[in-house]
Amino acid sequence: MTNYSMTPISQPDPEIFALLEDLWKRHLPATRERLDLLQQAVQMAVAGTLDETKRDEAQTVAHKLSGNLGMFGYKEAGEIAGEIEHRFKTLAPSATNELSTYMQRLREALDGHL
Repeated sequence: MTNYSMTPISQPDPEIFALLEDLWKRHLPATRERLDLLQQAVQMAVAGTLDETKRDEAQTVAHKLSGNLGMFGYKEAGEIAGEIEHRFKTLAPSATNELSTYMQRLREALDGHL
């Protein structure tokens, strides 16, 4: 029989936590800009005025947000951004209302962190 010892998960190093917090603050302007661009693309999709160039841009922005938000510990927001990315990738007219819902959920997940 193998004896496995349980090692408790340590708390994050305060220095690393401080560095991540500083990085998050420095990325806030870009994050806010990406959220605004994404919001505009969602509104255009709902209005039926989203062209292919803007759709591609929105997909790329959502992808970047998904990765960045996850990296900074906003797992739920990162997953929602990933869903938005997927919706833009396979955009169907019937999915535009879903985009609005996901965008609202993304903003709510980040409420108080921006």
